Amino acid sequence: MSAEEPTGAMVEGEDTSLLIVDDDKPFLTRLARAMETRGFAVETAESVEEAVAKARARPPAYAVVDMRLGDGNGLDVVAAIREKRDDSRTIILTGYGNIATAVTAVKLGAVDYLSKPADADDVFAALTRTSGERAAPPENPMSADRVRWEHIQRVYEMCDRNVSETARRLNMHRRTLQRILAKRAPR
Repeated sequence: MSAEEPTGAMVEGEDTSLLIVDDDKPFLTRLARAMETRGFAVETAESVEEAVAKARARPPAYAVVDMRLGDGNGLDVVAAIREKRDDSRTIILTGYGNIATAVTAVKLGAVDYLSKPADADDVFAALTRTSGERAAPPENPMSADRVRWEHIQRVYEMCDRNVSETARRLNMHRRTLQRILAKRAPR
């Protein structure tokens, strides 16, 4: 991650509070340092519990939240932030990107969804993008395996993450589905 040197862009505005939530300590430290050099007042959290407590005490103007944390789901943090401050610009950052969770994150109030590895420039651009701006389209289309994986994830989310119900709807054995869900997304 080329997070150390900013590209010259700085955050503007009165409230530059930023909450970064990730359980990967080295990544969290690098991203926090990079965002501080870009003008943010950074606070960090390594768990859902810690992040929700910080969000309720001092709701941030900006937030970067990892989807999968050791003690739960980052979407709970997004919901807690939105509960206290509906103008907060929150993005989800994850190594397990899929369409279903991206849609859920946006419905809960996230403004963007980035897949890891994302560098500080990507995070900064997502946080500061105006509502009229659009992100550049991806250079490589999804593979057939990725499309299948995305469909499974979408049904899984529709079933409120119930493996048995998802397997029934997909006409798939439950153990097979569990193995698929435990793996990383195909490229």
